[in-house]
Amino acid sequence: MEVLYEDNHIIIVSKNSSEIVQGDKTGDRPLSEAVGAWIKEKYCKPGNVFVGVAHRLDRPVSGTVVFARTSKALARLNDMFRDGMVDKRYLAIVRNRPEKPEGILTNWLVRNEKQNRSYAYDTEKPGSKKAVLKYRLIGSSVNYHLIEVELMTGRHHQIRCQLAKMGCPIKGDLKYGAERSNPDGSISLHAYRVSFEHPVSHKSITVYAPVPDDALWNSFRDIILQEFPDSLQDNQSEQP
Repeated sequence: MEVLYEDNHIIIVSKNSSEIVQGDKTGDRPLSEAVGAWIKEKYCKPGNVFVGVAHRLDRPVSGTVVFARTSKALARLNDMFRDGMVDKRYLAIVRNRPEKPEGILTNWLVRNEKQNRSYAYDTEKPGSKKAVLKYRLIGSSVNYHLIEVELMTGRHHQIRCQLAKMGCPIKGDLKYGAERSNPDGSISLHAYRVSFEHPVSHKSITVYAPVPDDALWNSFRDIILQEFPDSLQDNQSEQP
């Protein structure tokens, strides 16, 4: 587990694509439990360690995940994520080039619980929720294209569903129209940056997660570093 930032109230870690953030029916060990064990061992804490889940990433997605270390921080983070006060940026690798190099996607998403997927529509439907994101094409290789995504709302499978609706399913995402799966079961979607006002100290926090170390992501590494030079800086933590 890679810790990107920590202080007395929050801890931000880099999630691998194989991990679940919170326990589910699979029974696999969730990242929240691993974070608690890490804190307990590092600081020799007796008894149970509080780790609050403020938001989630889909299992096949990698990148930044913010956890709360106190109930006060959790309550405020929950409000911040719900109210759109957290700036979440993603990188997605797609096979099809977007028709426009940048734009805003607005759709209405209907979630199908039984299928565990969402469907995007151009107009409002019964039970739908409005979904908005900004996207920007930042690089291309011979076969693939790299897109930056800024979420304006937080809906179930929003990026996966809206990019597929645009004709650009994420590489490896069979559920939303990719041609084939990735060998490791991941999809090529990475939460590379999170930025927000600290829920207790109110200082500005911006944290970057390194992209996965595989051939496809590495082929875009120079473009990513050129586009986001701040990501080269070490994330700063305040030791508890």
